[in-house]
Amino acid sequence: MLQANGLSRWYGDFRAVDDVSFSIGRGEVVGLLGHNGAGKSTIMKMLTGFIEPSLGGVLVDGIDVQQQPQPAQAKMGYLPEVPPVYPELSVLDYLTFAAQMRGLSSADDVMAAVAATSLEDKAIEPIGALSRGYKQRLGVAQAILHRPQILILDEPSNGLDPTQIHEMRQLIRRLSEHATVILSTHILQEVNALCDRVLILRGGQLVVDESLTALTEATTVTFVTDPDVDAKTTLLEHPRTVEATSVAPGHWRITVSGDVRSAVPELASAFVAARIPILSIAPQSQDLERLFESVNEHKAWEAGDAA
Repeated sequence: MLQANGLSRWYGDFRAVDDVSFSIGRGEVVGLLGHNGAGKSTIMKMLTGFIEPSLGGVLVDGIDVQQQPQPAQAKMGYLPEVPPVYPELSVLDYLTFAAQMRGLSSADDVMAAVAATSLEDKAIEPIGALSRGYKQRLGVAQAILHRPQILILDEPSNGLDPTQIHEMRQLIRRLSEHATVILSTHILQEVNALCDRVLILRGGQLVVDESLTALTEATTVTFVTDPDVDAKTTLLEHPRTVEATSVAPGHWRITVSGDVRSAVPELASAFVAARIPILSIAPQSQDLERLFESVNEHKAWEAGDAA
């Protein structure tokens, strides 16, 4: 549905985005994750045609965003990091203006966007009097006026308080029932709460592209036994063991081949046969925060190793 091919963007001698490629299918909710300055907003601006890439291109349903911007942009809704609102206008006046800019003449489109973002109680209030949370909702409302197939949200929870963040997440979940959603964030909880898939950027480069399930599924087994028992030989001789590391007396971290869930009973049977006491044995789930830190500390990690 959306395909980014070799996107690069320079600002003078500074390369903000470096040869980024990915494809996003219909119905996916994808998180674009990275520290501030990683290139998230620049990529979103290139996806929507707001700025042109220095190299590469974007296709939306096969339509080139640079060559045919209007038909491509008609399929997308975009919330920039700072919502493009006019403080002197009321909510309804602003959405009516935005609808006219998109060639929409029906008041039903405006009222549907107001209802979808729960702005009914603020419809006639001036935008300047709204809280940041309501301004963010209004930014989303203008992005969905034309019922886009793809919704691109740049830091949708930026600056919101905990209650407003919860409300924004509920709104995004509702919108994702009818549109492909791409959201940028540096908040890991946002990704865990909303996304099916994660793209992690570091220094303008795409370093991870993987489903959230694959990133967070268990890859190792933790095993605790009597500290006085030598379990290393049994561990290393087991056909499912790739690596066994002693992290403390009697405490082992075991990297296994294949499915971790099936490896646990197989390892347990081997310990019982070798008369090695089992105090505990369980899969160890990956932690998105730890993976994110690892990627940004330039550690040798690849998405394929996490699956």
